[in-house]
Amino acid sequence: MKPTTDHGPRTTGERRHEAGFTLLELLVVLAIVALLASMAMAGYRQARMRSAESSAVTTLNALNRGQFLFMQSCGRQRYAPTLVALATPAPGDEHGFVSPDLAATEPLVKSGYFFELTGTPSTEGEQTCTGAVPLDRYRITADPMNFGVSGSRYYGTNTDRVIYEDRETFRENMPENGAPGHGAEIK
Repeated sequence: MKPTTDHGPRTTGERRHEAGFTLLELLVVLAIVALLASMAMAGYRQARMRSAESSAVTTLNALNRGQFLFMQSCGRQRYAPTLVALATPAPGDEHGFVSPDLAATEPLVKSGYFFELTGTPSTEGEQTCTGAVPLDRYRITADPMNFGVSGSRYYGTNTDRVIYEDRETFRENMPENGAPGHGAEIK
């Protein structure tokens, strides 16, 4: 005798034994995927912001080294007045004191940060080897273009070549030498 496939009428609560998912199961899976995606995006944004902040510190270090090299070899113990002057090669040399990408614009926009170089022009009449009027002292500030998105820290450095960070800008109050009135030194 052949077994019958008819099991009689279905009762409430029985699950159909056919292939496929119910709408509720699909919605639960979709909710889990959306939650995981939102957590991944938050982590991605934080990683991207930390990367931009790290790039800002690296850029300030490179500009400080470039200013030191300029002062020692071309500036007659004084500093380059602009980022473009830092990228200008000394006579007889084919390379500037910093990479050309660090002097593309004035002020520099790089990795979500604005970099601005200012300082006190030298009152002595002697120009640098590149023909620029040098600075006696300088300061460089780095501010995020969009606070909280491209960065959550402000940076500043000066003739002392020490980099400082804070949650407020150094643009108006970074001294040309010595520690600023706020912020902490990056070690």
